[in-house]
Amino acid sequence: MFTVYVLYSKSFDKIYIGYTSNMEARLIAHNHPKNKGWTKRYMPWELIYKETFETKAEAMKREKEMKSFRFRQFIRNEILPNLT
Repeated sequence: MFTVYVLYSKSFDKIYIGYTSNMEARLIAHNHPKNKGWTKRYMPWELIYKETFETKAEAMKREKEMKSFRFRQFIRNEILPNLT
């Protein structure tokens, strides 16, 4: 199983979209102080949305779709306002 996910940094109002085969480990990695990637400077991250797929190819296709301006607008207009 593969998961396409959306992370949100409330402190910096940033959105990150990615895919993984291990969601729990990936979220820990994004929030780890020794993370050297782009997400390091915008910690902490919280998982706000996810979809699961059987194959890596399906997940990669959906990730690409989710990185579009249209989906990011959906996140900002529909998902973020409903967070507690």
